[in-house]
Amino acid sequence: MIASLPGQTCVLVVGAGPTGLLLAGELQRRGVPTLLIDARAEALHWDRATVIHPLSLEIFEALGLVDRFLEAGCRQRRILIHADGRRLGELDLAVCGSRYGFNLGLSEEVTEAILTDHLESAGGTVNRACRLVALQPSGDGVTATVSCGEREQFVQARWVVGCDGLRSTTRELSGIRFEGHAITRPWAVFDAAVEGWADSHELNAAYLDASPLILTALPEQRWRVYLRPAEEQGDLVAEATAVLQRYLPDARFSGVENPSRFHCHSRVASAFRAGPVFVAGDAAHVCSPAEGHGMNCGLHDAANLAWKLALVHHGASAPALLDSYEQERRPVAQQICRSGDATEQAHALQESDQRAARDRAIAAMLANPVARQQEVVAETEMNVSYAGSAISGGSGGHPLAAGQRLPTTIALPPGAGAALLHQLTHRRGHTLLLLADPQAPAEPLASLQAELEADRAAGTVPPALVEAVVSLELAEAPSLGLGPLTLLAVRPDGFIALRADSDHSSAVRRYAALVLDVDAPRA
Repeated sequence: MIASLPGQTCVLVVGAGPTGLLLAGELQRRGVPTLLIDARAEALHWDRATVIHPLSLEIFEALGLVDRFLEAGCRQRRILIHADGRRLGELDLAVCGSRYGFNLGLSEEVTEAILTDHLESAGGTVNRACRLVALQPSGDGVTATVSCGEREQFVQARWVVGCDGLRSTTRELSGIRFEGHAITRPWAVFDAAVEGWADSHELNAAYLDASPLILTALPEQRWRVYLRPAEEQGDLVAEATAVLQRYLPDARFSGVENPSRFHCHSRVASAFRAGPVFVAGDAAHVCSPAEGHGMNCGLHDAANLAWKLALVHHGASAPALLDSYEQERRPVAQQICRSGDATEQAHALQESDQRAARDRAIAAMLANPVARQQEVVAETEMNVSYAGSAISGGSGGHPLAAGQRLPTTIALPPGAGAALLHQLTHRRGHTLLLLADPQAPAEPLASLQAELEADRAAGTVPPALVEAVVSLELAEAPSLGLGPLTLLAVRPDGFIALRADSDHSSAVRRYAALVLDVDAPRA
């Protein structure tokens, strides 16, 4: 049946992969009329992305989805790294800084199914077999021409967000360049069980031989096997087996499914916005699959953009707020591409002396606790920071500074309303956390809360921006680098927008003016 699309919507989202599904679901949940289209007639039955990082799990927790992911997926607690027939060392993801001290192995089609349910629970749907073919400026937005079967339909939208992948039509129609390069050496992938496996299943394993091999754990004792085939027409399973048996002589693959070859790129869009058109996910950035950042980076794009579009749609913020999306997310995409390129170059080494030098450097890093922990933080994407953003304000140089993710490991005293501090911020709007040292006088805390609540009631700090003011005494305040009374404004995506250790109310008012009223220059 050919979809009959509405003639008007607030946001047209193009592409129903993980990024588009999360974005559309979050816009719907925030009361923003959203139309999601996808060129495919049905959802994919298998897709090769598998690793979900802790930062993504934290996003899913805030949406009430994390239990479904944890039940469906396989925890990947360690990464074992091998080369030249020996183990160089390992990374323990428990030290990443998240309450989720692991990656989660889950095939992408399952991730999409959970996010589709989230979208539908918010009243949205995926309109399939509908392809974007043209964009025409119209008033404050655009008129999109959408082909559904043989029928062309026109949709007026205030904004369009292209989540339509590497060959994004949205990006091309908006004139945004896709800068970077193709990755010369092809990849291949298949799913299988490994008979003769001698270690835990809750891990990933990399074998950096001349033909590199990466095993990522999936549910039901299966693995997603990535390799760099030496020949265009060779036997993928035989080649992967030859590498693995160098380390596990009795191992072999069984129950092989979905073998395929694919080519990759390392590219970042020249801009993440062109007027009313945005790009996100693979339409905005693609990178080597070696580190598992691609899908996760797209999910973080969606979490960043959704609340900003909602504030502007509801008239609570100036449109300039949307400029912060590119300012915050494009540097992250550039960094994961640089990291992926470095990994690709390391994989490509063929000369024995170069490979030996690489292996010594890797082993030295894995033997150094500080370097090893930094590598874990980068691998799990817990190093993302928006400290340089135009909408980050307040004190810097602190463990809990503006632009940093609010930690998910800070416990609260009984009766605080949650077990962990970050759980108090699971809201559609900002949360003001007033954190006091129990040894400090109690009166300033009560006075500040009353003043901020009065500001919300009067609209000086609009309720559309700040959803709640929460105050509590925190015994760990001094060890966390907090003052006698510290205010944190936490954004809906879990990042700290503002830190103030004094002059708290004025700091909040300045932040509100910055986000809601002031037209900052475009990044």
